[in-house]
Amino acid sequence: VNATPVLPDLLQSGLRLVFCGTAAGTASARAQAYYAGPGNSFWETVFAVGLAPERLRPADFRRLPEFRIGLTDVCKLLHGSDQSIGSSGFDVEGLRQRIEVAAPGHLAFNGKKAAQVSLDRKVEYGLQGERFGQTSLWVLPSTSGAARGYWDIKPWQDLADAVLGSRA
Repeated sequence: VNATPVLPDLLQSGLRLVFCGTAAGTASARAQAYYAGPGNSFWETVFAVGLAPERLRPADFRRLPEFRIGLTDVCKLLHGSDQSIGSSGFDVEGLRQRIEVAAPGHLAFNGKKAAQVSLDRKVEYGLQGERFGQTSLWVLPSTSGAARGYWDIKPWQDLADAVLGSRA
C-alpha cells in the first residue's frame, strides 16, 4: 500500500464543517478531486442546501475552505467503492486526531459506512450523541450514485441549518 494519501485533507482551523467519506472513489482518485464520480451529487447538494453560495465542480474542491468547509476520508491510503476497499486501511484514530486539531463545529459523514467504521456501531441519519473533541457528529445519506436508492436531502438540510444557524 502506498503511504501517500490518495487525496489531501482540506483541514485547517476556523472551519465550520468537515465532510468525511469512507475513501476516495475510483473516479476521484483518477481525477485527483473529491466527489468526481459522474453520478455523485455532492457538489449539487452542497449548493442546494446553502452551504456554498455557488455551484462548484470537483476540480474546485480546494476552494471549499473559502466557505469554511473541509474534506477528509477515514481511509486515506486506498481508493474505490466501499465494497472494494473492504475493512482495511481505516485510520479512525488519525481521523479523530485530525478533527480535534482542526476543531470544526461539525463533522458530517457522507454515508453510513464511514460513520459506522468511525463510531464502531450501527448508525442512523442525523445528529449523533457523541463528539470528537468539541465537534458535533452527523451522519448523512451518501451522495454516491451507487447509493441513490437511499437518498434523502432532509438530513443534509438539517445539517446546513445547524451549521448556518450557529455560524460556529
